[in-house]
Amino acid sequence: MSHQALGQQIARYADGDGIIDTAIPRLTLVRWSHVGEPVHMLQRPALCIIAQGAKTVMLGDSLLSYGPASYLIASLDLPITGIVTEAEDDAPYLCFCLYLDPAMLSDIAIALPPIGPPVAPVAEGSALSLHPITPELLDAATRLTALLGQAESAPLLAPLVERELLVRLMTGPNGGIIRAIASGESRTGQIARAIGWLKAHFREPFSGPDLAGLAGMSISSFHDHFRRATAMTPLQYQKQLRLQEARKLMLADRLDAAEAGYRVGYDSPSQFSREYRRLFGAPPQRDMGRLRGLPQVALAI
Repeated sequence: MSHQALGQQIARYADGDGIIDTAIPRLTLVRWSHVGEPVHMLQRPALCIIAQGAKTVMLGDSLLSYGPASYLIASLDLPITGIVTEAEDDAPYLCFCLYLDPAMLSDIAIALPPIGPPVAPVAEGSALSLHPITPELLDAATRLTALLGQAESAPLLAPLVERELLVRLMTGPNGGIIRAIASGESRTGQIARAIGWLKAHFREPFSGPDLAGLAGMSISSFHDHFRRATAMTPLQYQKQLRLQEARKLMLADRLDAAEAGYRVGYDSPSQFSREYRRLFGAPPQRDMGRLRGLPQVALAI
């Protein structure tokens, strides 16, 4: 299989710009026909393969730019900024995105033979990483997408193809990254526990030692591994969650900045406005005026 074959399948089922949640669980397709608006979002653990076009993703101060030659793995929930950097009407950006199911990964990890000493990739690097694409991954992704046209057989075959795709990821050169997602005792699993708490309680203040204890790590080790994985401190992570949620509230519910800031945990409207401007490049009122003038689909990628 080739990128062209995967692109043809994506284009077949993504006939308009935007994010398409498909009938196959965890499979999402993305199409965009021109260079896009920067989008701030919480990226779930996922495999992303670009069939056509290119994209840049910012995590903290780190930038990753990729296209069809590489696939992207997100191994934790990460507040990112993404922008489509290469797309045209006659050659739109096309992306296959499969959210990773920890239960399925754990099941596969138990069945796979050992691969040597345990690997803890998040301890050494980012939870957002690029890897060279392989023909086998392209083939499995293409066949999984093609099942969208087979309504009767897809419920039986899609889990098998998804499992094949995950096996190929876990047994490849970078398989330790995927195996770590399945293990609660890996650095990935430890940091994921802390992130889970931050996501559920992002409006609340937190204690660094308590968060480190939740991860089962010393405070110094926790901060080191958290920063390596997410390119930010726990406090910066929490701020991004708060600001992204406030932006959604202002855009969807038309709340004013003071109310939105209060709802996500800010006591000071001036502090909220200052941090909002630092992340999004404009104060809340001006940012809302610009966003409300854009097509809704432009805000979805």
